[in-house]
Amino acid sequence: MARQQTEVRELDEGSYVMIEDTPCKIDSYSTAKPGKHGSAKARIDARGVFDSKKRSLSQPVDAKIWVPIVDRKQGQVVSTDGGDAQVMDLETYDTFTMLMPDDVELDPDDEIEYLEYEDKRKITRS
Repeated sequence: MARQQTEVRELDEGSYVMIEDTPCKIDSYSTAKPGKHGSAKARIDARGVFDSKKRSLSQPVDAKIWVPIVDRKQGQVVSTDGGDAQVMDLETYDTFTMLMPDDVELDPDDEIEYLEYEDKRKITRS
């Protein structure tokens, strides 16, 4: 698996975290002062990288948590068909099919940026 463990205190806005076995990007991170019998707690609000679903997490700042290793890659559109795009990775030259985002218009030969985690991919910028 492409992930590593880190302490909750090491996280910040814009970084990735695993919540409910889903890679998420942190939208907000805040901490509450330690109580009489415990350690400080962190509250994390995040959005799923691939499903855009909002998720929250509350953990002690010294707890260990999994952080996904999400790769940012470059690709080139080979062809488009309806809502799908045939994309070639510009580093490995592998070709695969990806779902085109609703708000992006892609044409053959367009260069794109996409995120990859395990077997999931998502176009982030064209």
